[in-house]
Amino acid sequence: MTDGPARWLLTAAERANDATEIDVGRPAGQGWADGNLVRPLVHGVAYFRRLREELADCGEGDQVYFAAWRGDPAQWLDGPGTAVAVELARAVSAGASVNGLIWRSHLDRLQYQARNNRDLVKLLQVLGGSVLLDQRIRPGGSHHQKFVVVRRPGRPETDVAFVGGIDLSHSRRDDAAHHGDPQPRSMAAVYGDTPAWHDAQLEIHGPAVAEVELCFRERWDDPTAPRHLPWLWVYDKVRRRSEGTTGGIPSPLPAPPPCGPHTVQLLRTYPAKALRYPFAPAGERSVARGYAKALGRARSLVYVEDQFLWSPLVARVFARALRRVPGLRMIAVIPRSPDGDGAVQVAASAVAQRRALETLYAAGGDRVEVYEIENAEGLPVYVHAKVCVIDDVWAAIGSANLNRRSWTHDSELTATVLDQTPDGRGPAGPGADPARRFARELRLQLWREHLGRADGDDDDLVDPDRGAGVLRRAAAERDDWHAAGCTGPQPVGRLRRHPTPTVSRTTHWWGPAAVRVVLDPDGRPRGPWAQRRW
Repeated sequence: MTDGPARWLLTAAERANDATEIDVGRPAGQGWADGNLVRPLVHGVAYFRRLREELADCGEGDQVYFAAWRGDPAQWLDGPGTAVAVELARAVSAGASVNGLIWRSHLDRLQYQARNNRDLVKLLQVLGGSVLLDQRIRPGGSHHQKFVVVRRPGRPETDVAFVGGIDLSHSRRDDAAHHGDPQPRSMAAVYGDTPAWHDAQLEIHGPAVAEVELCFRERWDDPTAPRHLPWLWVYDKVRRRSEGTTGGIPSPLPAPPPCGPHTVQLLRTYPAKALRYPFAPAGERSVARGYAKALGRARSLVYVEDQFLWSPLVARVFARALRRVPGLRMIAVIPRSPDGDGAVQVAASAVAQRRALETLYAAGGDRVEVYEIENAEGLPVYVHAKVCVIDDVWAAIGSANLNRRSWTHDSELTATVLDQTPDGRGPAGPGADPARRFARELRLQLWREHLGRADGDDDDLVDPDRGAGVLRRAAAERDDWHAAGCTGPQPVGRLRRHPTPTVSRTTHWWGPAAVRVVLDPDGRPRGPWAQRRW
């Protein structure tokens, strides 16, 4: 098949991690799972509602597995009375096994979430769950994966996995209107008291569900002590705190049966570290490798939504594609500013983003367009999504951002989707790679939202070149409306052009070092680092 998955997805060998079992048992060299049914869940409201429905359907003998960067026990899934802790407690009381891996966060005083994560672990322990505060990371890193798996031994056709960028935490439960989560967390003042939040998750049914569960099991079975810093053992003893338990999870089940036309590949990041991961002793950088391979096939449009488009190293991967194909467009939607107000964070972020955008503009010129979004009140929307669609064929949603930290240093999980169903609407796509229904509809769904359009109102958006012009005009209209003092009718669209950050001469001096060491570190082993490869 000339447009088969191997043209776009990594083979098992290209993953370059012989220690993992994720590709074991497939046909020779295959690095993906066929026969899945995948649905995008754009925004926390849609994801949390589906998650609550799945947890409510858990009974005796069912299994729940989740990994989180942040967990807030009181976060509502679907309104008052549906807090994360309440819904997980109901699953436990119904006889389900609830098993969790939650990052042992940096300190609250550094604007992280150590207390909330610890409280969720403690509560689930009391209820009978098997949960762990996990600090088996590289120094300064984090476990950034965000997924939930529900397995039902008697009903495998109902098994489901949720993979993406949405944590079980405050501020995430927003919708397309972008008025924010009624349970907000503090962010930079520019985002207001109830920050608007744009995000995405995937709902997966079929054989790939078992592979998401395997990602949990590989981390769970790591024999390394969960505390990375020795002094934390003393700290926990003095305060009588427990990091949880690593025992007692159920035995793995067979993979769910095939159920749809979607091929799914899981891409991961694990860093190289002194206390090696047994399932990735030299780390794994299949997120980086997967993006690089897909970008090598790009011919028409690369569309991304990302929280951190600010790594020159990652920008160079996109820039190579832009230079190779003179007609290739890149459109990005990113936040107006970082989520925090700290002077060092803001300045260092500006340095990193400026260098990344300059790299992209140098390669693609006016074929590169970068936007931000705002709500009807004129407040910026924080773009936390990690979405990429290439040529309306290859689509990815996950936890990994477009920065060096996510591609080399922290733990990440991204799912890529290739639909075997052609879209059927023109243009078919360049060369031998026709547009696929899943990827094209994901792009159109996001563009309709940013343009303030109803479902189905997208005839002028299907063609990427024509659609790019629609976005450009919509952003210009909104920018002009702001320039005129926001007088007259407000434009329907929510897009604005994102300016390249300005950086002072002083920040140019110290900023790059802060980026390399703190903001965007490199987790590659010495060999790939020295050879400038993934």
